[in-house]
Amino acid sequence: MNRHLVRAAVAAAALVSSVLFAPSATAAPAVNLAADTAAEARAVAAHWTAKAMREATPLDALTVDASRLVSTVAKGLPRVISPTAYPNGGSAWTGSGSVVKTVGRVFFTYQGRNASCSGNAVTSANKSTVMTAGHCVKLDGAYHANFVFVPGYNNGNAPYGTWTAKATMATPQWHASEDINYDVGAAVVNPLNGQSLTDVVGAQGIAFNQPKSQNMYAFGYPAASPYDGSKLIYCSGGTFSAFLSNGIGMTCNMTGGSSGGPWFKSFVEGTGVGVQNSVNSYKINFFPTWMFGPYFGADAQNLYNTAQAR
Repeated sequence: MNRHLVRAAVAAAALVSSVLFAPSATAAPAVNLAADTAAEARAVAAHWTAKAMREATPLDALTVDASRLVSTVAKGLPRVISPTAYPNGGSAWTGSGSVVKTVGRVFFTYQGRNASCSGNAVTSANKSTVMTAGHCVKLDGAYHANFVFVPGYNNGNAPYGTWTAKATMATPQWHASEDINYDVGAAVVNPLNGQSLTDVVGAQGIAFNQPKSQNMYAFGYPAASPYDGSKLIYCSGGTFSAFLSNGIGMTCNMTGGSSGGPWFKSFVEGTGVGVQNSVNSYKINFFPTWMFGPYFGADAQNLYNTAQAR
């Protein structure tokens, strides 16, 4: 979390009832074609051996010019697509339920090296949509290569398979200028062994245009000290409106590698089921115990609509 000082550091890791349509005023999300052929998917899957996953480094801390943190995130109509301790600042998740299957580790090649983030499978028309952070699909002007999602990752093991991305995408604001207020990304993964992702691991709900202050749970695979990326970590507590951006904040000690991990409202510990309403995005150097996530407004909703329709 120390690449640069002036800017905020990014902490690099259900059934659909109807299709949502974002207000027409929002721009179209940017889409990057990844392993969209069978040969490319095989090559990417072969790249991510258990050894490569264990040795992947958490995505370096990003920095954002403080002047870019203030903007207005467009809102649409409120909408929810539904499917152990509280509060908690960052402990291993020892429970069970859906969350241990839908949340996973994201791996990719960034500037020639293997790196990692986190992601979550959500309910979608194509049964193949993973939500993550924008910087987990694109950073420093380029989309990442060799992108895969490993749900239920556990110390090098991929109990539900390694799912290659056929396309990755980000909000138009992240695509154009990597605006931290819109640090939302998505991936559409290829079928694996003839099955779709959420038919194998299930799916969490997702919500947009919700209140910023509520009780939430955040999950991810932090890989920077004191964590090592081997297990699922969670935080829980009340969220608050971010003061340097239009996002939301929570007390959470997760580190690099947790970026892209889901924030859930209405989370039930016993079943591990919740409704995703943000992702781990960034930290600020002088407030290291706070994690911030982007507000899921109209542009995040439009991104989700684009992803689930592919």
